[in-house]
Amino acid sequence: MQLIGFSATGWESWDVAQQPLIRDRMPVLIDDDLRFEDAPGVPRPTVFVNRWLRELPLNGAPATRTWQNSANCLRDWLAFLQVRGVGPLGDGRDLRAALGMYAEYRLAGELKDRWDPSTWNLNMGILSGFYSWAREEGIASAMPFSYRTGRRMAEGVLVEVERNLAKLRTPRPHTTIKYLERDFAELFVRGLAGLGPDGEPDPRYRGWEGARNAAMGGLVLSSGLRRQEFTHLTIYEVPPLPSRPRALPVLLPLSHAITKGQKARTSWISYEALAEVHQYIELDRAASAEGFTWRPPSKLGEPLVVEEPDWEGTYLNGERRSWRKLRPAERLRLVAPDGSSPLLGLQSSGKPFVDWATVFRRTSARIRERFEPRFPTVAPHRLRHSMAMATLEWLVTGYYQRAAALAANTGDDAAMALYLTTNDPMLILRDLLGHQSVLSTELYVARLDVTRIYRDAYKDTAGAPHPEAAAEAAAEFDDEEAGECPRM
Repeated sequence: MQLIGFSATGWESWDVAQQPLIRDRMPVLIDDDLRFEDAPGVPRPTVFVNRWLRELPLNGAPATRTWQNSANCLRDWLAFLQVRGVGPLGDGRDLRAALGMYAEYRLAGELKDRWDPSTWNLNMGILSGFYSWAREEGIASAMPFSYRTGRRMAEGVLVEVERNLAKLRTPRPHTTIKYLERDFAELFVRGLAGLGPDGEPDPRYRGWEGARNAAMGGLVLSSGLRRQEFTHLTIYEVPPLPSRPRALPVLLPLSHAITKGQKARTSWISYEALAEVHQYIELDRAASAEGFTWRPPSKLGEPLVVEEPDWEGTYLNGERRSWRKLRPAERLRLVAPDGSSPLLGLQSSGKPFVDWATVFRRTSARIRERFEPRFPTVAPHRLRHSMAMATLEWLVTGYYQRAAALAANTGDDAAMALYLTTNDPMLILRDLLGHQSVLSTELYVARLDVTRIYRDAYKDTAGAPHPEAAAEAAAEFDDEEAGECPRM
């Protein structure tokens, strides 16, 4: 069974009446004999699997990586059933027996075929989604799973939920800390700047662009931006620095074109972190851009020349465009009026810098080798986790609320003050992280460290989390294993 990524390039020569209604990069399953029917009007299971995959973007799964994971799961399952002569949409008893054999194969089989419990649970969730869809569509009359119904509170409402009994119970990851405590976060930013734990220059540091790296690290630790979001942020989208220091954070709007799932949101950034970003822009970044002309490589496409840029948008090759509509690939093609790239992070040659995973990894290794043996390897997404936990701690302990009350009394940023003093901490964190449901935020924070801030807030329930919330919370951890950004 073959798995390909769809591309509509050259469709005019395919002897079809119109372009296929399939998104580019959508996975497609094809049997080895390249047939989709056993007889006219008798489609094979791969036809229905491909249909389900095509509907994923409409059912809350817009990420390409989610499509790929789902396709890999169904491909492996169909191939397993095919060898054993079991139809994937056939008799329920045969399917349940096959699932039992699949569990033995994946959990106790050969080492090369074996999965850990988390991978098994992920695949069972995907299979459950496919079979639920197939049953609703009238394609399958049976499914291999059994469920137990329970109840839990979701955003103040008691709802019924189902738990897939094929999923394995796993211990809560109390000892798997996926974020940086405040002292480690400060140590990391200093390491990015080429400083030691005491804030003095590290005499053995031989790196470049310390001001850039530290400014970007501080931005992410304060705002919780994902790698794609801060990598492709332009200098024109950086909020202006308030005229005087303030305790309340500064709002940071994010374009839907660069956010995960294409969901526009507004995060925030502390005054101190924003001041470091502005200092980098005005000094070190200006030095990197001076005298250089950036021309994107031909593989990216023609340059997009920026003229008369402002907070809202710019003229690109003579036509007015909003920053909000520019996707990452288009932002890499931008050329600012001074000839440099307008992306926030620049190399010393004026080219946009995208390989933040390598910078963070090397900085982590240097800190661990020279100063702190316990220091973890930091990926960009760990900084997002760190922001979530630090922000939640400030909200729970009342820091932001007290700052907001003071701001309201002095007439400074009344809208932010009202927002902070009238909303639950989890709702605020939900908005900052861009989650659809506060339940996703609760599950996400519980996975980070269930005991540190809300020791007794998350109790076991008879049911399971809502599947969409569980998937959204789990997706927050996908980027930890993601590869490096491509080099220019």
